[in-house]
Amino acid sequence: MKLYLRLAWRNVWRHRRRTLIIVAAMGFGLALMMIYDGLIVGFDQAIYGNAIKVLGGNIQVHAEGFRLKANQNPLLPVPNDQAVVDAASADPRVVAATRRINTGGLISSSEGAFAISIVGIEPEKEADVNLAAQYVVAGRYLAGDDLDAIFIGKGLADAMAVQVGDRITLSGKASHEQMRRRTMTVIGIFDLGMVDIEKRTVYMALGEAQDLYGLSGQVTEVAITLQQIGQENEVIAALQPILPGYEIESFETNFPELKSAIETKSGVMNIFSVVILLIAGIGILNLLLMAVYERTREIGLLGALGLRPSQISALFILEGTMIGLVGAAAGVLLGLIFNGIFKQVGMDFASYSNLTSYMALITGRVYPSWGTEKIVARALTTAIIAALAAIIPAREAANREPADALHFV
Repeated sequence: MKLYLRLAWRNVWRHRRRTLIIVAAMGFGLALMMIYDGLIVGFDQAIYGNAIKVLGGNIQVHAEGFRLKANQNPLLPVPNDQAVVDAASADPRVVAATRRINTGGLISSSEGAFAISIVGIEPEKEADVNLAAQYVVAGRYLAGDDLDAIFIGKGLADAMAVQVGDRITLSGKASHEQMRRRTMTVIGIFDLGMVDIEKRTVYMALGEAQDLYGLSGQVTEVAITLQQIGQENEVIAALQPILPGYEIESFETNFPELKSAIETKSGVMNIFSVVILLIAGIGILNLLLMAVYERTREIGLLGALGLRPSQISALFILEGTMIGLVGAAAGVLLGLIFNGIFKQVGMDFASYSNLTSYMALITGRVYPSWGTEKIVARALTTAIIAALAAIIPAREAANREPADALHFV
C-alpha cells in the first residue's frame, strides 16, 4: 500500500498546473460552504435569536400538565417559581430567567376587536432581553409599578387607530376560566418592522397581570434566554435533574414554525453545497481521463510488470482521492481565514433590513462563526466526490491491454 500511495502522490503532481486548478476549484467551493455555514450561524443568532427574544426565550418552564392543555393557553401557576429562576440563573449559559404570565384575550377599540396574546412581564428584568423594549417608537416602555397600562405594537396600534394615551378595552381569561375586562391606557408603542408579531402580542407589568387574572404572587411561565441558539438541549439536560416535576421545553417545541424555518434553510444549503462540489468533481473526472490517455504507455508498462487491472484501477482512485483531500485541506484553510476576518469586523446588513420581514430582526452587524459546524461532513463529501469522479478513468485504465498500450504512440 505504501508503494501505491507514493506512486499516486507523484502522479497527482505530475501536471502541477492542472492539479492546482482542480484543487483550487474544490478548495474554493469548500471555502464558500464554510463561509456560508459561518454566516448562517451569524444570521441565526441575529434573526432567529431576536425572534426568540420576541416570542419568549430559548427555553420555557411550565407547571406539570401544561403541555396537555397548551392549545388552551392554560393559566397553570408554576410552583416555587423563584427556585426555577435561581436554578436557571446559576447556569453560565443563561443570560436571563424571567417570570411571566401568558393568557389569551381580546383587545377592542372603535375600530373593532382583535384576538391577542396578553403577556405580563417583569419590565426591568426583560429590558435587555425583550426586543420590544428596545424598539419603542412612541411613549415609553413599561415600569414595574404601572397600573392599567399596556404596551402594544405599531401594527396593532395602526389597526386600532390608537395612539399613546388612548384608552382601550382589554378582555382576558383569568385563572378560573373567567373573563376579566378592564380599560387600559396605551403608554408605549414598539415597532419591530414585523406587523404580524406586533398585532398579536401586548404587554403589561407582571403585578398588574397577577391582580387582573387572579394569580396573586404567581406566574404561569419562566422564560429563559440563552447566550446563543443551539445551547437549549444542553441547558435543559442540566436543569431537569435540579427541577423535577416541571415541564422544561425549548422554543423548538413551543414554536415549531421557527424550528421548521431553520431546518428548511439548512437542508436547502446542504443540497446546494453538494451541487457545487459535484461541479468541481467534473474537473477531477476530466483531469484523470486526460491522464489515462497521456499515460497509456505507462499503464501498459505497469500491466507488463505484473500489476493486475484492479491494482491499476486502485492507483487512479487513490489519485482522485488525494486530489480531493488536498482540495479539502485548502478549502478548510481558506474558509478559516475568511471567517476569522469576518468574526472580528462583522458584516453590516442594516441597509437590507427592509427587504423582507424577517430581516427587520437584524439589530446590528452580523458576526459569523468559524464555519466548522459541518466541516467534517463537508470535507468527507469533497473527498468522496473526488474518489467517485476517479472511478470512470480508473476503469478505463484497468481495461487497457498491456500489449496494445505499450505500442501506443
